[in-house]
Amino acid sequence: MTKILIANRGEIAVRVIRACAEAGYMSIAVYADQDADALHVRLADEAVGLGGATAADTYLSIDSLLDAARRSGADAVHPGYGFLSESAAFARAVEDAGLIWIGPSAESIEALGDKMTARRIAQRVGAPLAAGTDEPLSGPAEAVAFAEEHGVPIAIKAAFGGGGRGIKVVRELGEVAEAFDAATREAIVAFGRGECFVERFLESPRHIEVQVLGDGHGGVIAVGDRDCSLQRRNQKLIEEAPAPGLTERQRETIHEAARRICAEVDYRGAGTVEFLLAADGTISFLEVNTRLQVEHPVTEQVAGVDLVREQFRIAFGEGTSLSGTPEPRGHAFEFRINAEDPGRGFLPSPGAVAVLRVPGGPGVRWDSGIEAGDAVQPAFDSMIAKLIVFADSRDAALVRARRALRELAVEGPATVIGFARLAIEQPEFATDGFAVHTQWIESALLPRLEPQLRPAPMEDAGLQRFPVEIDGRRVTLGVPTALLAGFAGAAASAPAPAQADPADLRAPAPGTLVRWLADDGATVGEGDAVAVLDAMKMETPVTAQRAGSLTHAVEVGATVAADAVIGRIA
Repeated sequence: MTKILIANRGEIAVRVIRACAEAGYMSIAVYADQDADALHVRLADEAVGLGGATAADTYLSIDSLLDAARRSGADAVHPGYGFLSESAAFARAVEDAGLIWIGPSAESIEALGDKMTARRIAQRVGAPLAAGTDEPLSGPAEAVAFAEEHGVPIAIKAAFGGGGRGIKVVRELGEVAEAFDAATREAIVAFGRGECFVERFLESPRHIEVQVLGDGHGGVIAVGDRDCSLQRRNQKLIEEAPAPGLTERQRETIHEAARRICAEVDYRGAGTVEFLLAADGTISFLEVNTRLQVEHPVTEQVAGVDLVREQFRIAFGEGTSLSGTPEPRGHAFEFRINAEDPGRGFLPSPGAVAVLRVPGGPGVRWDSGIEAGDAVQPAFDSMIAKLIVFADSRDAALVRARRALRELAVEGPATVIGFARLAIEQPEFATDGFAVHTQWIESALLPRLEPQLRPAPMEDAGLQRFPVEIDGRRVTLGVPTALLAGFAGAAASAPAPAQADPADLRAPAPGTLVRWLADDGATVGEGDAVAVLDAMKMETPVTAQRAGSLTHAVEVGATVAADAVIGRIA
């Protein structure tokens, strides 16, 4: 039986595992130490440990993933989304190892993953475009010069970015240089490359995208379109299909542009072409995501197609089952259920999920990588699950969404459920007079959201490894750290917590300290941003809790826990 290794974790790994089971393929999961008992590991036919606890050592390690494929006897690799899904180097390494890569060719990923090359392709095929640069910026001075020539707002974007990372929108000329540095820094952390370009930013636009399937020989089908305008920090929270309120001409324009862009590179498999739609009707090509998107289920619901199965068909030489763009049937919404606290600026909130009550009934789909008793790991993405609802019309789907969100309950980490309930009740979200845009959450809803209780700290979910002999063979045994602590009686009695020192500057979330914004010994004011954490795929500022003299207690690059002391303000 054909064996497919899924080079990912969480919800998307579970999604692919289920598609493998229905298609008659064996699924092979991989896992970091803290994911040893994760849902995707429990559901897969086989599971292989990657021997590490960080993304760099596991899901981002090409060598570790290829070794897992070799040890498991895999025939093919599905990358999911995120991590290495848009890595041309990984695609090439998989094929060089004699395995089938379930995705576009490395050449297509390179051409479309580089946003400047993609922009030139879009120009060549006549796709609509806003003013921007076609080459990487050499430094912040070039970004400033562009802003002086074309005006603000501008968007500074990582050339090899995706998922909303490495994008900085600047509305004041004096902030352009710092935004360039921040975008470069975030791009290096997330993607390993810091090249950035700049383009005019369309104020308050909608985010519209087209799902495509390519046969690898120039044939491309536009499967449908979606609206993904409800975003925070350029990352989506609520998506729907088809995109509401488009004219037939607008829909035809973006579908045809998407087809032409992907046909130009002989695109193979599933992909997404993204556009911005301004209030005045201006359409501008944004980027191509050379992978399956998080929001693919809404297109599946209205198009009646399983996009992962289509990926399998194309990769194994069978071609897509579609002959053209399906006529959309009904309407679907997707709500990303993230472990984040909207009342604290969508601060990441990892922790153990003590209670999980999943909604059901007609037209309700639940895609998750977590069950009650599992944990949202601080080292990875904050998403718990995706709630997808479908009905015959948009208004009927909204009614169903309200009912499903009322049924849904998650206890443990803070979540965005309350935000979702509030968002779909707003007049701007109504079918008549739909007026949502990509800055709507920050401008309209954020001030109305209340902070939630902070989750309890999690136990260490890592593994400790010991060499043991079984039947004369030396093997390595991985034992959960928490289990060893229990054996040692470490949890028998905990000392009373020390009283908090008001001088302590604490991390608002677990993450990596990527930059100090104030020097050691500097005088800071209460509320000043003094440091930046990379927390669960987002840059999170650390603000001074009081005025005084700052002393650094942690070096840049250090990994810290939530509430850990990273400095003192005397």
